[in-house]
Amino acid sequence: MAWVHAVIDLPPELAATGARFWSSVLGWAPGPPWEGHPELRSLEPADGDPYVHLQQIGGPPRVHLDLDSPDPDRTVAAAVDAGATVVGRARRWVALRSPGGLPFCVVHGRDRVAPGPVTWPDGHRSRLVQVCVDAPADRHEAEKAFWQDLLPEGRWVSSPPSSEFDGKWHDDAGAPVQLLFQRLDEIGGPVRAHLDLGTDDRAAEVDRLVALGAEDVRPGRGWHVLRDPAGSEFCVTDNSPEQVARRLLD
Repeated sequence: MAWVHAVIDLPPELAATGARFWSSVLGWAPGPPWEGHPELRSLEPADGDPYVHLQQIGGPPRVHLDLDSPDPDRTVAAAVDAGATVVGRARRWVALRSPGGLPFCVVHGRDRVAPGPVTWPDGHRSRLVQVCVDAPADRHEAEKAFWQDLLPEGRWVSSPPSSEFDGKWHDDAGAPVQLLFQRLDEIGGPVRAHLDLGTDDRAAEVDRLVALGAEDVRPGRGWHVLRDPAGSEFCVTDNSPEQVARRLLD
């Protein structure tokens, strides 16, 4: 499983606004609707293959994952055995929910080329590098264990036991997105996910995004929380925007 895709799900009334905003954030133009699926389109980098997509859904904004697999049937079966639930099937993918309720799809994998970071006019660079899986405290361990079972090929890095950020996953074959697992303070509720940008100048990137219409929420320790026009939080982080086969995960 060499690639993880990030899919930004938006209700129809927010789809155009979301497409404009995220296109400007990433510096990638929205592509045409997918053949046979007008609700889906990709944000297309100037170089490399898309891995961030937009989908219109009949519900509130959210983020879900798509997992490439050379053998989707086998991956779906493994996910179900590990506790996932199948919620839908299409010709090109199978839709599931993790044990904690995080939506994801399994799609047929193929060889892809990862795009590099975008360089902005002031010289700083950024790229979407991470999806953070946010789990309530009572669901965190089971959710992380599920993804560890489902993604055995990648590289797992553990965090200190006291950290709210409890482990990262990255596929050494060159996946453009790594996964970070966050233990929330809350109890109950579904597991969800948010997007993280990596940049080599956090302050400059935050200023750029606020100018594009993001709401400045709060700074953190090595990250900055913002909110997009649809109301979803995302972060600017000090993760490198570079795409390499073996990322440093500290």
